[in-house]
Amino acid sequence: QVQLAESGGGSVQAGGSLRLSCAASGYTFSRTWLAWFREAPGKEREGVAALLAGESPTYYADSVKGRFTISQDNTKDTVFLQMDNLKPEDTATYYCASASYASYYRARGRAITPTDFGYWGQGTQVTVSL
Repeated sequence: QVQLAESGGGSVQAGGSLRLSCAASGYTFSRTWLAWFREAPGKEREGVAALLAGESPTYYADSVKGRFTISQDNTKDTVFLQMDNLKPEDTATYYCASASYASYYRARGRAITPTDFGYWGQGTQVTVSL
């Protein structure tokens, strides 16, 4: 049974940094597609970043390129989202998600969507103030 658990959210001033973590259990990160999404009140859940375990990132939203970095620590069964130069518009609940390699393969060349992913964490809140 796959379980995902996010941590690392909090409140920070604009220009600051946060590092989110997503711990996975029930499967190995090998051959797994991992992603971060975020959802602000009144807005649809949007993809932030994704990577295929053991490989380079496959996707970054235009709004976070150059500021956010997705990475993996296999020894800790954890995927990270390093968020630098945070802006108020980054305020949202952040979710990690996982999917199969087959799902990754089908989604190549386009933006990630929530329907690409079958497993989700509970979310962690990020608030960026001026």
